Amino acid sequence: MKCPYCQYPDSKVIDSRPTDEDRTIRRRRECVSCGKRFTTYERLEEVPLMVVKKDKTVESFDRNKLLNGMLRSCEKRPVQVEELEEIVEDIEKSLQNDFRRQVTSTELGNRVMEALKSVDEVAYVRFASVYRQFKDVSSFMDELSKFINDRKGEKS
Repeated sequence: MKCPYCQYPDSKVIDSRPTDEDRTIRRRRECVSCGKRFTTYERLEEVPLMVVKKDKTVESFDRNKLLNGMLRSCEKRPVQVEELEEIVEDIEKSLQNDFRRQVTSTELGNRVMEALKSVDEVAYVRFASVYRQFKDVSSFMDELSKFINDRKGEKS
């Protein structure tokens, strides 16, 4: 780290401690040349996750928007908000761990549907009905039939 006083390119770390709920490390440094001390902060570089929508527009990932959609599908169902928040957290961590900068809304919706399927079947069907934008009752029934057949296959 370059000294802010004399511009010497080398310094030594005297003290390090976590700050900001362990998201940042504060380091006290001392210049090897002039002996003056200064403070630096080290934090993880967070790359924003972008969502590519069906109409090809791009917007930043909004966990609240995702959670609100799930909450609507779980309305009057025995699903805890904490459980849905955990699903959103898991989806977001999974995408960030893949070091992806963009995800399609289709993939995001599929991940939510897969998670809701194991939490509450009615919520899954509600979310799917809005997410898939069914054209008519028969396309909705086709999706419901697939779900029922998958469920029968899992129980066998």
